[in-house]
Amino acid sequence: MEAIILAGGFGTRLRSVVSDVPKPMAPVADKPFLNYLFEYLSKFQITSVVLCTGYKHEIIEQYFSNTFKEISIKYSVEDEPLGTGGAIKKAFDLIESDSAIILNGDTLFNVDLSQLIAAHEKNNAEISIALKHLTNYDRYGSVLLENNQVVGFEEKQFKNEGYINGGVYIINKAVFEKFDLPKTFSFEKEVLETKHSKLNVHGYQSSAYFIDIGIPGDYEKAQKEVKELFQ
Repeated sequence: MEAIILAGGFGTRLRSVVSDVPKPMAPVADKPFLNYLFEYLSKFQITSVVLCTGYKHEIIEQYFSNTFKEISIKYSVEDEPLGTGGAIKKAFDLIESDSAIILNGDTLFNVDLSQLIAAHEKNNAEISIALKHLTNYDRYGSVLLENNQVVGFEEKQFKNEGYINGGVYIINKAVFEKFDLPKTFSFEKEVLETKHSKLNVHGYQSSAYFIDIGIPGDYEKAQKEVKELFQ
């Protein structure tokens, strides 16, 4: 299966510790964070990746060029910010298969992709979301499940426990053909949260390691933890 990585983020919340590079290029243990996402995909024999880039995309292109180990790299460059949905939809023009794995470029969720793909196919899902169980959190919105089907979403608020969207998806290309979507839109807000009742959206629960480097505290935490994960 092919993969798409959303790598166009400005990294506004990280400016105090990282500047002048796209957020996925923030250094973690002397390597760009994006390097670890490629290492992760490589473990599951993913051989083709489309990078959705925008802000300072030349930095990513100069570092990775067109290959990483056995993975071929294509670039879907945004001339203007398209939102997560617009970026994914545009990137699908470079995807040959009917579905693709989607990753956020600032999040590492060490989900077993082989199992996620198998669950997606078994459930005839149109979208599969990898979900992380958390306790005592307020930084993320929550995903509501019934028999592993996604039935709703809750805004950010303190929760004793719940499931969050871990930023790893499998999406069928046909999803974007079912709706009249604008050029620029949020995949989370304008597809997942508003159209889940019209789609077969499967929630795949995983207890795997999860880190989001979007804020300085977790970025610092990643320096040790992510390096250890790939030793």
